[in-house]
Amino acid sequence: MSNKIVLIEIILGYRNVIEERYQYEILKKKHDFPETINKEIVDDIKDYFLTYVYPDLEQRKELNEAFSSLDDFIKNPEKLLNLVLDSFELVFTHGRHLPKVFNAGLKAMKSFRGATKFENALVVKAINKNIEPPYTTSKINTLIQLLPYQEIEGFMKNTETFFNIIYDKELVEKIKEIISFLISKMKMKLKIFSKKEIIGLELALETITKGEQMLDKLTKQDQKILTEFVLKIEKDNLIEIFLK
Repeated sequence: MSNKIVLIEIILGYRNVIEERYQYEILKKKHDFPETINKEIVDDIKDYFLTYVYPDLEQRKELNEAFSSLDDFIKNPEKLLNLVLDSFELVFTHGRHLPKVFNAGLKAMKSFRGATKFENALVVKAINKNIEPPYTTSKINTLIQLLPYQEIEGFMKNTETFFNIIYDKELVEKIKEIISFLISKMKMKLKIFSKKEIIGLELALETITKGEQMLDKLTKQDQKILTEFVLKIEKDNLIEIFLK
C-alpha cells in the first residue's frame, strides 16, 4: 500500500467517524446532554469540523499548499513576527501584549493543523500493521489504540486550545486584526512572500472567523457549555476506544 493511497482512505474514514460521532440523537442518548445545545448547533459543530479541520479530498487539493505554508510559519514564526513588530500601529494598539497575542494566533493555527498530524500518525500505523482500507469506524478505533497515549493527549490538547481561543472573543478580535494586517502587508511585498503563504494566512483567518461565528449564535454562558461539551464528547470517545 502506498502512503498516498492510505492517507486518502484514512481521510475518508475519519470524516465518516466525525459524521457518526456528531449525530444529535446518538449524542443525546450517550451523554448528559445540555438543554441549551440543540440539533442545529450539533450540526454546526460537525460541519465546522468537516469543512475546516478535516476537509474533503477536493478541498484538500486546493488547500495543500496553504496548509504547507502554515506549517512553515508555525515552525519558523520569525518571518511573520518581524512584520508585526515593525508595525507602529500594532505596537501602539497592543503595546507589550503584542507578542502574547501573536503567539496566541500561532497556537490557534497549530491547534487546527494538529488534525493533519493525527491523520498522518494513523497512516503510519495502518502501513506498519498492514491494516488495509476501507477504514471503517472499527478500524479507525483500532489504529487510534495503537498510537502512543502522549500523542493522543497532544491531539486532545490542540482541540482544547483551539476552542478556548475562539471562545475568548476579545483575544480572537486581536488575533484577527493581526492576521489581517499580516495579509495586507504580505500582499505589498510579493517579492518576499509567495501567493501560497498569503493563502495560508487567509485560510487561518477564515477558520478562526468561522469558529467565532459559530459560537456567536449562542450566549456567553452557552458558548462555555458548548466548548466544554465538545471536549467531553472527544474525551469520552477516546476513553470508550481504550476501554474496549
